[in-house]
Amino acid sequence: METCIISSPLGFTKIVGDNDGIVSITVLNSEEKITDIIPLELEDCVIQLQEYFEGQRKEFDLKLNPDGTDFQKKVWKQLLEIPYGKTLSYLELSKQLHDVKAIRAVANANGKNPIWIIIPCHRVIGSDGSLTGYAGGLNRKQWLLEHESPYKQASLF
Repeated sequence: METCIISSPLGFTKIVGDNDGIVSITVLNSEEKITDIIPLELEDCVIQLQEYFEGQRKEFDLKLNPDGTDFQKKVWKQLLEIPYGKTLSYLELSKQLHDVKAIRAVANANGKNPIWIIIPCHRVIGSDGSLTGYAGGLNRKQWLLEHESPYKQASLF
């Protein structure tokens, strides 16, 4: 298993994977040493994340290999269907999975997503439009949604 640490606008980011695919991408809450030489198996991921943060990429084309239960993988696969710049509520996501009663299980699986940004759990919001739970912190979730928004806010100051 290969690992690297890169810098992103939202903090230091740890990427783990091998020839079978990306296993995890996590944003860290501490300063870390940036990896000098990116392992070959992780190069595409690093490049695509950099393009995403620069606003040049809206879709990822990477082999993913997250570890989880069958149900979690089903939820994560559905998350991949949420288009860039769009959001979906937990209830809507549960309906897409054909089980409205599983809303808590869906929310739990969403929270255990091991592949930050690429499996876009940040695009899932509360039914009332509120930002709810995000492992990376609500400030990061808000940043990601604003980054993907087709309506860019200009600063007054």
